Amino acid sequence: MTLLLFALFMLFLLVGVPVAFAIGASSVVALYGAGVPLMVVSQRMFSGIDSFALIAVPLFILAGDLMAQGKVSEKLVEFADALFGFLKGGLAIVSVLAGMFFAAISGSGAATTAAIGSTLVPELRRKGYDPASVASLIAASGTIGVVIPPSVPMIIYAVMAQQSVSQLFLNGFLPGVVMGAVLMVIAIVQGYRRQYPRGSAFSLRTIARTLGSAFWGLLTPVIILGGIFSGIFTPSEAAVVAVNYALLVSLFIYRDLTLRQIYHIMVRSAITTAVIMFVIATSAVLSWTLASWNVPGTIAQSVLALSTNPYVIMLLVVTVILLTGIFIETASALIILTPVLLPLVMQLGIDPIHFGIIIVVGLAIGMITPPVAINLYVASSVTGLPLERIARAVVPYLLSLVAVLVLVVYVPILLGLSG
Repeated sequence: MTLLLFALFMLFLLVGVPVAFAIGASSVVALYGAGVPLMVVSQRMFSGIDSFALIAVPLFILAGDLMAQGKVSEKLVEFADALFGFLKGGLAIVSVLAGMFFAAISGSGAATTAAIGSTLVPELRRKGYDPASVASLIAASGTIGVVIPPSVPMIIYAVMAQQSVSQLFLNGFLPGVVMGAVLMVIAIVQGYRRQYPRGSAFSLRTIARTLGSAFWGLLTPVIILGGIFSGIFTPSEAAVVAVNYALLVSLFIYRDLTLRQIYHIMVRSAITTAVIMFVIATSAVLSWTLASWNVPGTIAQSVLALSTNPYVIMLLVVTVILLTGIFIETASALIILTPVLLPLVMQLGIDPIHFGIIIVVGLAIGMITPPVAINLYVASSVTGLPLERIARAVVPYLLSLVAVLVLVVYVPILLGLSG
């Protein structure tokens, strides 16, 4: 029955069935074939989303959408330009830094790519930057959106693995910063190699002015993460605070959104949330089915039989994560892989929080790896360039992010993680 389940799942994906329906349909057929009462399906779907921590998902999505549609991203770009615009290729560095700033607000890779891309691309083109390289860099910067907290995939992993959201957020910050740093290094090298122009001249007065304009946006992660780590409120409560703060900034400080626009943003956020929740619900059926048939344990024993070397096994695990991220979007891949791989890595002595960072970073890389590559599609939409050109230009950034993933896996102490 296990082979039937996986065969049906792959068949549904190949014919273009949406991931949530592919997961649910293959599970239902396998359960029916095994003679299990189908009442289990509705019970498990409900219990899969019956979690207080998941309240944070729609709220962080809404907060990120509110910030993305307003002037926050524009102010963050201006501040980043004041800091690093004086360097050769400074605007490329600005795109990464602005992406890191916005990542600490949105929790979404696609939202980060769209917000920074729509703000920076016209200026980058005007100054003679290679359009494909610019688009690929912004897409790569968008991957940081799901690593630097708050992060929607980390919340989903915490629910699936029954781990602390706060601990995942705390451990995700430094790997996200390192991802940004390596992208900046490549941007600087390319800036000097291609003789890109310098941006704004360095000026303490400009830094002070742009810092004042960007202050309300920069204060968002301070409020969210400061409140969580200090114990003032839980991650779910922090999401409520984030939405209210985003509304306050948009309506009364920047005054850049109307009530009509907010309504449309809320509808779009609700649709995104519904998709994610349906994937979680159907994946709960799949997880229960696999656990009932002891599939994770069998896979763990089979992999451990291949090698007793934990480094080799972790290489296999990371390869599976990267390959899955190529074909399945982040939330779905996370929900599918966690119950299968977590028992295996725990037998190796890997801390579940450490593995959470590994799987989130690994699947984030999938956001710029075709054919799924949601960030590349967003960058293509923003720039009007064909996906093929952006995919070729993204290779150096992709390789640098894989190098960071290797550090996360094998040298976690450098990134403040416990192995």
